[in-house]
Amino acid sequence: MTVPAQAVFSWWTLGLFCAVAAATLIGIPLYGYYIGFTLFDWLLFLVMYIVTGLGITVGYHRLVAHQSFDCPDWVKRCLLVAGGWALQNSALIWGADHIRHHARTDTEEDPYNVTKGFWHSHCGWLFYETPHRSEKYEIRLRRDPIVIWQHRYYWLIVLSGLAVPFSIGVWWHGAWMGGVSALLMGGLLRMFMVLNSTFTINSLCHMIGTQPHGTEDSSRDSWLISFVSFGEGYHNYHHTYARDYRNGPKWYNFDPSKWIIYTLSLMGLATNLRRFDPSVF
Repeated sequence: MTVPAQAVFSWWTLGLFCAVAAATLIGIPLYGYYIGFTLFDWLLFLVMYIVTGLGITVGYHRLVAHQSFDCPDWVKRCLLVAGGWALQNSALIWGADHIRHHARTDTEEDPYNVTKGFWHSHCGWLFYETPHRSEKYEIRLRRDPIVIWQHRYYWLIVLSGLAVPFSIGVWWHGAWMGGVSALLMGGLLRMFMVLNSTFTINSLCHMIGTQPHGTEDSSRDSWLISFVSFGEGYHNYHHTYARDYRNGPKWYNFDPSKWIIYTLSLMGLATNLRRFDPSVF
């Protein structure tokens, strides 16, 4: 893996990533073998996975990074709290990195530059403090007081994403061990899976799939990846029409994120839904 000459390795990020991975891949199976998980724990995992994943795709990605729609402040706060639970940095930093990715795709300045290989684009880029991070990609985001609020309280939001399943587990099971099992499934496993569902967009959707909308960069459409990433797999379309609130523009494309945004619009909670072709839902 090649990195920019001035990039500084982040031992803190590596340590945090390894801790989450080890606890998930070793601790959860051991807990499951010796103590076991209930159906409720699995359902809590599913609910938290959906909520957190949509916080990233609808909140961080389509709302903050691309301004694909508008919504009331309280809706934006909810989305950014849910996105913060994913442990993918604040919406300010995430959004600025993603804006840079679109502006400098497949170049040295691209944070998840796929030309450096699968592991770099999947997660290796996280372990380096890149010299290419620039304030110019944050200018618009810093004008948003809710984005700044979420950035200021980001780590409290992350902790709340662990406290919520733990508290629900204690309440449901009536014992603190029930909280532990709920925390492992609804907190830790959920976090690990949402991280990797996002990572697949940065890596596999620049390596595997079709390019029906343009070949100017490495982005590709993969309907299969959309099933684990809430519709983000139609990545070639997204790179071509970045401000469209839909990644999967056809009605039959599996894109739960666009369905959520459209449903919010029917409820009066989302406006100015941006489309490349307004005649197509």
